[in-house]
Amino acid sequence: MFRVSCIQLCASNNVEYNLKRTKKLFLQAVRQKTDFVLTPEVSSKISLNKAHLLKSATNMEKDIYLKEIKNLAKRYKKWILIGSLILKIKSKLVNRSVLISSRGKVQSYYDKIHMYDAKLSSKEKYFESKIFNAGKKIKITNLPWGKLGLSICYDVRFPNMYRQMSKRGAIFLSVPSAFTETTGKKHWHTLLKARAIENFSYVFAPGQAGKHCNGRKTYGHSLIISPDGKILKELGTKEGVITATIYPSLVNRLRKAIPSIYID
Repeated sequence: MFRVSCIQLCASNNVEYNLKRTKKLFLQAVRQKTDFVLTPEVSSKISLNKAHLLKSATNMEKDIYLKEIKNLAKRYKKWILIGSLILKIKSKLVNRSVLISSRGKVQSYYDKIHMYDAKLSSKEKYFESKIFNAGKKIKITNLPWGKLGLSICYDVRFPNMYRQMSKRGAIFLSVPSAFTETTGKKHWHTLLKARAIENFSYVFAPGQAGKHCNGRKTYGHSLIISPDGKILKELGTKEGVITATIYPSLVNRLRKAIPSIYID
């Protein structure tokens, strides 16, 4: 068994501010005797202004937020998933989730595949495909306690992606998000519980929460869900951290009892 924590932020477009908030909540998780900490999507900066991002974003080697989180992981000997960073790779922007080992090294990373292009109303529209280069590879990676499938926010609406992860051995699924308040009220809990149940996998879903500097409203309600769909821990709509004890052997027991993963 091990302990996992999800950090919930109300990020701004100021990296230093977001880093300060992340550190404060990370230390709360440490006091809760965590082993693995996850932050939300766009932890370091929340913005959909492409011109601004092209000027301010950098690569992994130079990213300030990533550097400091790597230092925290090494100092406190904790695994950390940065839900996502906006990075500039060869003059193009990517939305990248980065897993850092307890030695402070980048273990793996994943670029968001499914771009959130949605028109929720005449006033609320999102066109991520005009800003980011979409990832092309599904990623699973090793944690000390089992395999983790990496995803980001809108990916949660594409169940085949998670089934592929499960068939490749993933028993944990990370879904760091900045889910809109509009759709979060209707779909957040149902989608995440479905991904947990249909794959008999733990789901770790840290979220952004509140009204951000650009006027965007995110839903919050960060969740840690068991493989049988039980919500183990949940936050509300303010910044904070939740921590739960995880039992990897539960996944195998459920998959043996109802052997649905490898049938379809």
